[in-house]
Amino acid sequence: MNLLQHFIQYCKQEIKLDITNTSLVIAVSGGVDSVVLVDLCHRAGFQFIIAHCNFHLRGEESIRDENFVRSLGEKYQREVLVKNFDTKQYAESKKLSIQVAARELRYNWFEEIIRNKVEQKVISSTLYVLSKKEREGILDSKNLQLTTYNLQLTTAHHADDNIETLLLNFFRGTGIGGLHGILPKQGNIIRPLLFAKREEIVTYANQQKLSWVEDSSNSSDKYSRNFVRHRVVPMMKTIYPQVGDNLLGNIERFKEIELIYNKSIEKIKAKLIEVKGNEFHIPILKLKKQTPLKTIVFEIIKDFGFPATETDEVVKLLDAANGSYRSSDTHRLIINRNWLIIAPLQSEEAMHILIEKDLESIVFANGKLSFKELLLNNQLTEGTAFANNPTIATLNADEIKWPLILRPFKQGDYFYPLGMLKKKKLSKFFIDLKLSKTEKEKVWVIESDKRIVWIVGYRIDNRFKVKPSTQRQLIIQFEGK
Repeated sequence: MNLLQHFIQYCKQEIKLDITNTSLVIAVSGGVDSVVLVDLCHRAGFQFIIAHCNFHLRGEESIRDENFVRSLGEKYQREVLVKNFDTKQYAESKKLSIQVAARELRYNWFEEIIRNKVEQKVISSTLYVLSKKEREGILDSKNLQLTTYNLQLTTAHHADDNIETLLLNFFRGTGIGGLHGILPKQGNIIRPLLFAKREEIVTYANQQKLSWVEDSSNSSDKYSRNFVRHRVVPMMKTIYPQVGDNLLGNIERFKEIELIYNKSIEKIKAKLIEVKGNEFHIPILKLKKQTPLKTIVFEIIKDFGFPATETDEVVKLLDAANGSYRSSDTHRLIINRNWLIIAPLQSEEAMHILIEKDLESIVFANGKLSFKELLLNNQLTEGTAFANNPTIATLNADEIKWPLILRPFKQGDYFYPLGMLKKKKLSKFFIDLKLSKTEKEKVWVIESDKRIVWIVGYRIDNRFKVKPSTQRQLIIQFEGK
């Protein structure tokens, strides 16, 4: 079976493509892999356009590559889309490596291309019979997929790329999820050359007398993938000549093992994890009984930004004191009595909301506050009836200085709890209430002239209670989300 026949078979059987009813957006660098992919798609009868990214990282060579890809469009009579990027500036602004920055720019643009093409298809297709509102509803749907209109983003990853990815993932410690290598179809991206080795691709290119350009950076070992390609794999071939075929065979086996593994992990996670808002609560004693513990802990924490290297520390955390925690870039694992709580990181920058007099209501992160001022006279009963309701603060308006400030609680805050003449730190007040660490972080306070008036939803300050001499009272009602 020649490469073209194998390509067509792989597209039909592995990727389930209908060649007669599928359009492709092919990512083309100008290298031999992407040039062969274009030729195979042309000969197989696919409808396609060519997309090329110029990252402007190699001076004149980048311009040469762009011009070459444009010439491919002329050769195959296909549309060519080119996007120029200031990759270095983007990497610096986002604090990313050049490789990661280029990847982000590339795939964001590819998504943009696909969406534009989908919109064109919607507008020009039989959907014209729908109302404008209905069409916009389809275009704005988050469930809009490339496959909906048989549009596929297509890359030229091949078998050697797959081997390199497997090794890199193994060395990084990605767990079993990284051992399946590159998938032939992942979401809206297809890789119809994964069956072919690089030497087969080069042989085909020479047989068909195809021309291509060489990326000089591919010869440098400063990039991890190039180091694996030029040094690790050739070295292993001196010991195991069939290492390439062996690793490709392992990739197929790992895919099937992963299916069984994931089903088991999902069942365990479903029994352990309780979802409470944006937090995940896990009973520690129940978790510690799981076997194998480290594997299960890793599978839980990896979804929250924790690398495999944190697994041992998290296992130790299960025996740590109340309030102990570990943090990733996005989440914290917190010990709260008998529970392990996974919670999003809170912003350290406190929000301060100004409340002017005569304001009727205000919405903030935790809910809504409503304000009402009353002259006492015969209305004292109405104002004092809420004394035992923590969601309603009945305050002595005579003592209040406007504007009020609504802000999150911070360390060092203190107040005079209602009924007490001595001040108390809020941190101690929270301990008495047995609030968890995440519950504390959700507490907001209202202050007047740098004095706390009310811990919203908990207790007012004794200095602002209604007295017999009070002429005006301020009633604030809290409605939580």
